[in-house]
Amino acid sequence: MSTRVRKVANAPVSFGVFELSDAPPPLNAGEMVGALSEAGYEGIDLGPVGYLGTSHDLAERLDGMLLAGGWADLRYNDAEEFRKGLTALERTLDVFAAAPPAPEQLAPRPTLGCSGSPERFARPGGSVPGLPSSEWSGYAARVQEAVGRCRERGFEPAFHPHLGTYVETPDDVERLLELTDVELCLDTGHLLLGGGDPVTKLREWAGRVGHVHIKDGDTKILAQALDDGVDLRELMGRGGFSSLGEGELDLAGVIAALDEIDYEGWVIVEQDTLPGRRTVAQNIADQAANRERLRELGL
Repeated sequence: MSTRVRKVANAPVSFGVFELSDAPPPLNAGEMVGALSEAGYEGIDLGPVGYLGTSHDLAERLDGMLLAGGWADLRYNDAEEFRKGLTALERTLDVFAAAPPAPEQLAPRPTLGCSGSPERFARPGGSVPGLPSSEWSGYAARVQEAVGRCRERGFEPAFHPHLGTYVETPDDVERLLELTDVELCLDTGHLLLGGGDPVTKLREWAGRVGHVHIKDGDTKILAQALDDGVDLRELMGRGGFSSLGEGELDLAGVIAALDEIDYEGWVIVEQDTLPGRRTVAQNIADQAANRERLRELGL
């Protein structure tokens, strides 16, 4: 019997909670934690800082669940904006420091993301050129600096390739891996819609995969979104990231690859959606069904 440490989490983005604004989130943190716990998830991502609480009440709000990770984006393509964003990174790490104790393999991972490319956000999926070759050195150096700041605080981060950003395609990922020592948060949905094969890349990048987001994707919805001239946000609203098993992801192949590379750590189910496109009840049902699909495949 395998003794690897691997657990399944979910995230606020599955409920359309991306940022805290004047509008209240579709459901409060306690309701989300309760629904995910009932569905069998053992961890949750942080979501926008403050949603699950602060360093003072995070553990209480998690109510027995573990913190799996959390998003922190910076403008790596712009030196001045990058500097301005470091304070927000530190605030996020302050919240991480209040997370409940966990085994080493299940310690929360800061998920480093790029703040985005306006051109690619408008036309996601790899059809728009990314960062000019001359700018990669500075971009990578700033990623490495962010990695160092996380490590100084006792956290090992993972960089998240993402549609609509300068690290969107498999070639972009290869360049980042070449120029930094950061581990990857491999998101199967973003990789699929960014032109990659998640099963193949899990094997190819096995030595650098430190965090995994399992997400399904539908290239037909992406193609229609591009034809209609809508952006990444609307792609999410249209269901570009579907429930597990309803898109094109080879979910069984992904789980087999995780076993093959002996991956340990968090597997975080995500189904990016926009607030108001589906009811809270539908979102809760989707995430319960996603957890059941993984159980059926042995995860």
